[in-house]
Amino acid sequence: MRIRVISSKTDIPKLNQNEKMIHLAFRASNVDFINLIQKCPRLRMIQLPPSYRRTISNSTLAFLNMQDIELIEGDVWGHRKDLDEYFIIDDDVLAEIRDLTAKGVKIEDVTAQIQAKGRLGPNLIKYIAKTKITV
Repeated sequence: MRIRVISSKTDIPKLNQNEKMIHLAFRASNVDFINLIQKCPRLRMIQLPPSYRRTISNSTLAFLNMQDIELIEGDVWGHRKDLDEYFIIDDDVLAEIRDLTAKGVKIEDVTAQIQAKGRLGPNLIKYIAKTKITV
């Protein structure tokens, strides 16, 4: 699974229209969110650092909700955009999340177990488990 990392608003026009998951590494304005959704109509999830998430306006939250786009808090630890513009989540990790949730393990326990092994935030793990993303 790949999450496209965007470090500035100047990256938005360069995005592929098929992007489904994005991490915004800058403090986006309402206009930036509108431009992002216009550029990527298949967008399903936007991840923001916790400090940026707290500054999102209620109108933007309502707009994202109407577009059925999930906004989650989290970081992409250890990612260097100069090496790759995507944050990659290994297929093994996705398979493990899928297997644990299929076995009926509570989402909190899945989150704790996966977070101890890797560099994924708890909200991203919960999103993956909830949406049943497959390998």
